[in-house]
Amino acid sequence: MIVIAPVLIGLTYAALNSLIPAVHRRPFNAIMVAGAGAAYLSGGFGVWELLFTTATTYAAFRGLRSWRWIGVAWLMHTVWDLLHHLYGKPILPFAAHSSLGCAICDPVIAVWCLAGGRSVPDLWQSWAHRTAGRRTYPGDAA
Repeated sequence: MIVIAPVLIGLTYAALNSLIPAVHRRPFNAIMVAGAGAAYLSGGFGVWELLFTTATTYAAFRGLRSWRWIGVAWLMHTVWDLLHHLYGKPILPFAAHSSLGCAICDPVIAVWCLAGGRSVPDLWQSWAHRTAGRRTYPGDAA
């Protein structure tokens, strides 16, 4: 469950973003990753927390115009999650594995962002279009 639930949360996050019109989806996600970047402000690494938040804020700002930067910011947050998990200061003090879960969930979101943050129907249509031209072979299921 420690792995499956965070992956499902990341997939659900991407799927729910399909409900946001494309024109607003990238700015919304830039704001979300900026907020995630500030989640650890009093997490125990002192001035490094401020430096990390500054770096994440910069990446989120660049993410207003680029899905790639949003993906990079989520990957930065993944590293911070792992450091906090190893340090023993989880993002949710009452949930010992919350930083580990976040470190598993965030790359799922990052991959979706790096793929352009497209809606699930758009991704499905793209996949269906790519596979429509494949040859079928005797014995393949119809």
